[in-house]
Amino acid sequence: MTAKLLTVVVPSYNSADYLHRCLDSLVPGPADTEVVVVDDGSRDATAQIARGYAERFPGIVRVVSKPNGGHGSAINAGLAVAQGRYIKVVDSDDWVDRGAYASLLDMLRERAERGEDDLDVVVSNFVYEKDGRRTKRAVRYRDVLPVGEVFDWDDVEAFGVSQYILMHSLVYRTALLVECGLVLPEHTFYVDNLYAYVPLADVRTMYYHDVDLYRYYIGRADQSVNESVMISRLDQQLRVNRMMLTHLQEVRSRDDVSKGLVRYLVHYAKIVSAVSSVLLARAGTPAALEERDRFWREVRETDPWLYSRLRSRSVMGQVANLPGRPGRGLSVLAYLVAQRAVGFN
Repeated sequence: MTAKLLTVVVPSYNSADYLHRCLDSLVPGPADTEVVVVDDGSRDATAQIARGYAERFPGIVRVVSKPNGGHGSAINAGLAVAQGRYIKVVDSDDWVDRGAYASLLDMLRERAERGEDDLDVVVSNFVYEKDGRRTKRAVRYRDVLPVGEVFDWDDVEAFGVSQYILMHSLVYRTALLVECGLVLPEHTFYVDNLYAYVPLADVRTMYYHDVDLYRYYIGRADQSVNESVMISRLDQQLRVNRMMLTHLQEVRSRDDVSKGLVRYLVHYAKIVSAVSSVLLARAGTPAALEERDRFWREVRETDPWLYSRLRSRSVMGQVANLPGRPGRGLSVLAYLVAQRAVGFN
């Protein structure tokens, strides 16, 4: 059996309408790659479609079927069976650019052939593929990450307001995720934030491959990042947000922590916390507004240092938490302007 260079995990739940597009971007693949489709208890033809690909591409496509446990559970299941030295998650409604995918594999393969198989993480670009938008916005990192060379957190520049490394940007060394004990919560949405956050504290060697690899589709009415869906699941958004802040506090307590790493983790936490605040303001109910106040009281009481960086000393944090009804209106307006400019949901 050919040793696997890369495992692509495809978490899939009721994905029959779009799974073909995702898998067609990944197969036929080289013998040193594998695609693990995790059928997370789907009730449509997802499993049958995935098995059809496994029959057409034996040795490349595998199917794992399991009871429904949510996005995080599907990623956990894919990680548990991954045979590749590196691992990437591609959601079933997204896809990859085939040319960029081949370029990524060539880079990893060439490094392995030179005995330079030591990368903890590879970062590449992603593109928002939003229905109704002719202009596609790409998130790139060439102004904050060294291009085409190995680097560490001390080499990372300060990220811009709309720049952060999502799950879509990442290829991890598989053993790193195992070694850091990554287990994502089940039956919880937005755990991709944890996937793109928690392992970073164990990353020592990084590489930025400057290609527009991942195509992030935005447009389904039932999509987890649809604003109305996010408001209905604010409890899960806040659960993930709190887990990120707890992790950040743990990282800061380490003796050998890199300042560059802490700066980036604070930046990402600032974005997620601002989104939580604005969505609670957007919900506008007394319970939602009280929850927003409770969230920030918790941060202030447990970690004044973090509170100052996320809220009182942060323009983003201040704008997302303007007081009173007029202030909430301005916070939401700023969010809508950013939403329209970026196209993120």
